[in-house]
Amino acid sequence: LEIGFGAGEHLAHQVRTNPDVGFIGCEPFVQGVAGLLRHLEADGTSGRVRIFPDDARLLLDRLPDASIGRLFVLFPDPWPKNRHHKRRLIDAETLAGFARILKDGTEFRWASDDMDYVEWTLERVAASGAFSGPEQRSGDWPSQPADWPETRYEQKARAAGRAPVFLRYVRIPR
Repeated sequence: LEIGFGAGEHLAHQVRTNPDVGFIGCEPFVQGVAGLLRHLEADGTSGRVRIFPDDARLLLDRLPDASIGRLFVLFPDPWPKNRHHKRRLIDAETLAGFARILKDGTEFRWASDDMDYVEWTLERVAASGAFSGPEQRSGDWPSQPADWPETRYEQKARAAGRAPVFLRYVRIPR
């Protein structure tokens, strides 16, 4: 499951490199969905992807318990203004949904170039108690995984001089 797949570069790469896996992509913006479809049609891999063209939180309640083998949330909107923080994807309710749908021992991967959102996420994921993963010290943050291609948002961040942070969590067995 990839939430907010943007133009679809990462999701298309995952589909290409994991031929025995089915995927769900959530993206509320039609241009992003069109971008993913272009990638998938060029690769001939569209049959293994289901697209949910709306807010992913609407899908979480509909997915069965322990049904997802890996979750990606890459460069979500950081909603930087304090009055907008309530719109951030990462909160206690959403993390509980992630914990419910992820199989034990599977990964939740998250990335951002907004350090405030990085700190926000580290605090909330730790408080959830459902995931093991990086500590709050930056030296504990892993580098970009080898199977993680650079996305358009990541390129924009680097071009603007912002260093992306890649966090990898594992669902603690129930």
